[in-house]
Amino acid sequence: MPAPPPPHHLHLTLANGLGVSLRHAPRLKRSAAALRVAAGSHDVPLAWPGLAHFLEHLLFLGTERFPTEEGLMAYVQRHGGQVNASTRERTTDFFFELPLASFADGLERLADMLTHPRLSLDDQLREREVLHAEFIAWSQDAKAQQQVALLTGVAVDHPLRGFHAGNRDSLPVEREAFQHALRAFHQGFYQSGQMTLCLAGPQSLAELETLARRFGEALTSGPRHPQVAPSALMSSAARSYQHVDGNHLHQVISSEAPREALDFLCLWLNAAAPGGLLAELQTQRLATALHASVIYHFAGQALLAIDFTLGAQHDSATQIEALLHDWLSFFAHSDWTSLREEFALLAARQHQVQGALALARHASEGLEAQLSEQAVSALKALLDALHLPPSRHPWRLPPNNPFLRPAAKEERAGLIRGQTSAHRGLRTFAQDRSRGRREQSALTFSPALANDTDEGALYLHWRFDSAAPAGLDSTLQALVENARQAGVELSFDANGQDAVVKIVGLQDPMPAVLEALALGLNQAPAAPLASPPLIAIRALLKALPMCCAGTVSGADEPQARWASARWQGLAVGFSAAHEAAIKAAAARLPGQPTSLAYQSPSLGGQRLWHKVKTDASDAALLLFCPTPAQSLADEAAWRLLGHLLQAPFYQRLRVELQVGYAVFSGIRQVNGQTGLLFGVQSPNVALAAIVDHLHAFLRQLPALIASSDDLGNDALAQQFTTQALPVAQAAELLWHAHLTGHPSDYLAQLQQQILALTRQDLQHAAQQLQDAAGGWRCLANGPRIDDTWRTAS
Repeated sequence: MPAPPPPHHLHLTLANGLGVSLRHAPRLKRSAAALRVAAGSHDVPLAWPGLAHFLEHLLFLGTERFPTEEGLMAYVQRHGGQVNASTRERTTDFFFELPLASFADGLERLADMLTHPRLSLDDQLREREVLHAEFIAWSQDAKAQQQVALLTGVAVDHPLRGFHAGNRDSLPVEREAFQHALRAFHQGFYQSGQMTLCLAGPQSLAELETLARRFGEALTSGPRHPQVAPSALMSSAARSYQHVDGNHLHQVISSEAPREALDFLCLWLNAAAPGGLLAELQTQRLATALHASVIYHFAGQALLAIDFTLGAQHDSATQIEALLHDWLSFFAHSDWTSLREEFALLAARQHQVQGALALARHASEGLEAQLSEQAVSALKALLDALHLPPSRHPWRLPPNNPFLRPAAKEERAGLIRGQTSAHRGLRTFAQDRSRGRREQSALTFSPALANDTDEGALYLHWRFDSAAPAGLDSTLQALVENARQAGVELSFDANGQDAVVKIVGLQDPMPAVLEALALGLNQAPAAPLASPPLIAIRALLKALPMCCAGTVSGADEPQARWASARWQGLAVGFSAAHEAAIKAAAARLPGQPTSLAYQSPSLGGQRLWHKVKTDASDAALLLFCPTPAQSLADEAAWRLLGHLLQAPFYQRLRVELQVGYAVFSGIRQVNGQTGLLFGVQSPNVALAAIVDHLHAFLRQLPALIASSDDLGNDALAQQFTTQALPVAQAAELLWHAHLTGHPSDYLAQLQQQILALTRQDLQHAAQQLQDAAGGWRCLANGPRIDDTWRTAS
């Protein structure tokens, strides 16, 4: 009998009470940690709203051992990783992802900042201003205020109804009583018994356990303190209520069911298949969209919110509620056997494709992969408690996801799906050979990545004679969701006359996804979905590709243009068998396959100002600085410059000057064009002053380069090895290289260029940046500030 496969996950509790969850996934290129503290906004003394969120911010401001410039955030950014934190009602999460070689050092920094924060008064005064700026943005954000209004049906004495954001008034850091409460909260909750550490990576379980035990040893030991249970969610026996906000109707249901049971219900409520609730609402023009989600879950209390985007009839709440109750009644009395199997398949597939950070964060939630009998009973009890009348509508359960199971094999090689050999004469062999030659020139299979993994990536680029079609997200919404559930991310981007479809994920379902995409693209797009309001800086980021393309979308009818469009594609990471299947599926794509040249509009040293309308009143600005030329040498210099200045830029503008709460910099590639991107959003600093701060920082670059002992060549170059790059990130780099005309060994050449850069080279690049040798493109939510800028047409 063969030996059983080694386990891939492990749960244990260390002697000091630290909970540990380990995930071994050999396919991963990086490692991740998610640390959950069993304490959140609702655990704070009533006198100090926002204290938990404030402490989360303070922990990132450095320790005696690891000052800010050597702390976790700067370290992760320097090594090309991801890092963030989140304070929720009853939990606070810290999480990061790093390459294997630097992961242990990241864990060391995380443990130190959790255990030994400085909490200096100067740090607190500065960070309070950041929280106050975030509070102003939160109070102006339509979605955030909708969430507050949504909870008005909850009992007034429940903590969900309280204020927890934190601002200048609720955080009196000068008062001794507040300082006592801040330190007491840290000492009481930031200890081993209150924490759970989840690690995910390609390391063996033994290696991950060693890292976890070393991490646990650095923590303050202490027992777990049970969190105080909240008061009742509802003030009466009612189990649900409605809330109307503009064109949104919210149906809120309270429950004691486990989280996985509610997630199971949400999955089928959200299904867009014919015969379901959403399809019927759309047919009757009562609602255009539906989204069910769990907005709160703690200590046996849960709130399920169903958000209906209303159609033309804004007075349709009674009809919608009646249909919802009818569907819930139908669902309650249905056989869930196949749905439970599908639910388990979906969970297994997500574990199969999730990156290290997503795996670690999912493990920290502690959710079951399957719907247990206990969860089924709880969900049945919830539906029974609603006292629903028998269903009278002919509802249908959604079909199985077609991409979750192996596709049926074709009857005969070379035949279109659905044909038999009797149909062979529909296409001549000469036509086959001709079509094959055109596909070969249009669809490039890059050898840049090894083809021995389960993942691949496909980029498809169409060019139209006029504006690219809009509304693909609406037309193909069901396809996007089915593909995502099956481990394939499908996204669309239309800029001017160009449209790009990106397909990244598991190779096995990808040919079937591509065939369904071809079918969908040949249908008339629906009206685009209404986009939710964005904070100002996100609105600018969304507008950046269009501004760089130098074109504006038209509003003419796009239906007939796919057939005459020209397209090309790039595929990376596919095995020989999958390559053949992708080629066959690509033959069904609309348009004419050809090789397209792409040339980013040159700024010619100009400084262009794009005024972009945003919903928020905060001043927001993006400065995009393209490389002087599209050479590998310039790209390498720009990348190293961005690598060196990222942490100092954040430290100067965000921490020291308090210019804004959204402050970032880094390399951004737009349609093959590489540039340095700086972003700032501020509630109290005008656009002209933000630009002055950017100029002042750029003038300091020569001194920064001269004083740096290590420019970071080695650390940056290591980020571009194919062994360290996840497929999705590698494919994105290779796509932009393909647009620019770089060779297939682009990644290796870029590494060599980065390693060869000298201090003198970097000083030259810094001077080119200051002189706008490649031009500057500014996107802002206000008019140009002076005549040094030219208004973009």
